[in-house]
Amino acid sequence: MNIGEIAKRAGVSRSTVSYALSGKRPVSTATAQRINDVITELGYRPNASARALAEGRTRTFGLAIPPASTRLTDVQLAFVASVVESAASHDYDVLLSPSGGDHDRSFERIVAGRRVDGLILMEILLQDPRVDRLTSAGLPFVTIGHVEDPAASWWVDVDYGGLITRCVRHLADLGHTDVVLINRSAELVAAGYGPALRATTAFTDTAAACGINGYTVCCADEPAAGVACVEEIRARWPSVTAAVTINEAALPGVQRGLHRAGLDVPRDFSLTGVIADRLAEDFHPPLTAADVPAGDMARMAVDLLLEQIDGGTAPRNSMLAPPITLRSSTGARRRG
Repeated sequence: MNIGEIAKRAGVSRSTVSYALSGKRPVSTATAQRINDVITELGYRPNASARALAEGRTRTFGLAIPPASTRLTDVQLAFVASVVESAASHDYDVLLSPSGGDHDRSFERIVAGRRVDGLILMEILLQDPRVDRLTSAGLPFVTIGHVEDPAASWWVDVDYGGLITRCVRHLADLGHTDVVLINRSAELVAAGYGPALRATTAFTDTAAACGINGYTVCCADEPAAGVACVEEIRARWPSVTAAVTINEAALPGVQRGLHRAGLDVPRDFSLTGVIADRLAEDFHPPLTAADVPAGDMARMAVDLLLEQIDGGTAPRNSMLAPPITLRSSTGARRRG
């Protein structure tokens, strides 16, 4: 069944049926009702290509994910799944595309070819060339994280600086005087990855304000690196009794490293950070953490992108500051 048959049965032109389906031009109420009655009678469903052509849209979002060689963290996986689910509720598909490293050509094909109606970008750098490219191309986009000067863009982010500050103060209140930040990889920090740099600044400033010794260490996003990271901390700063982390991928290794060192959590060593709630609950003992609301972030990002696609021009953003859930991984510093 096609538009021509619908037009014939409704006694209107093909263009009138097209206008009624796409909404590009007004159609009288009586005519629209007649067309809808025929469509209902025939059980007609326009195919995706025809619908996209009629609407002038692809009805597809792009989601730029970290390179395929990088294992997605729990937060990232939850975010991707939630974007797909939220997009589907608006009758949109999602095109996943690795971005960064050797994948710039994939990103460029999507942008230059207008394969999507808009893009959601993950893992934002303070100076991110993808943001500049999308701005110049005029393609709607939302970033997860924000660039150094975010006023002109649409974004959703977690207040890493504020949350790390609260984590450090929590440890200081428990009597810890030597604390370390387990950050993301050295490569991400060197590239200007926003959350890593904001976490570092907040950690250093808050440790100084609280009068405690603060140390920082970079750690690759994998469990094996977490084990090595604990060994490095023990060798370089044996007085450290607590850690704050934003590196959830390394967390299972950190747990193994502490166990190998004979350190009980929280009796001998306290651990907290900004982590996905499921991973925090699975840690032993459960991790005191600011639970990253990946699902909420995904839904907000999709809503902001749709707002742009539908003509919104004034940039909007949302900075989330989830509460720190007190679990069992932090305790008072053990004296002596």
